[in-house]
Amino acid sequence: MQFEAYDIALLPVIIGLVSIAKTLGIPQKYASLVAIGLGIPCGMFYIAPNHVGEGVLVGVTLGLAASGLYSTTKNIVQQK
Repeated sequence: MQFEAYDIALLPVIIGLVSIAKTLGIPQKYASLVAIGLGIPCGMFYIAPNHVGEGVLVGVTLGLAASGLYSTTKNIVQQK
């Protein structure tokens, strides 16, 4: 697998889709999980379609980058 510079363009797409999901009623607490959930199919089907493990790893990385690793941990741990 070779990571191309244009693959990073998926980050704003994931961020935009998570923003849409939040306006549709997804609680802020679960926004980062939605980003990871969107990142995994992007990694599996777009970036590394022939390597499932690499696609999942890249997808999780994209989801965490889109939501922010710190805010992900903070939102999941923080009780509201």
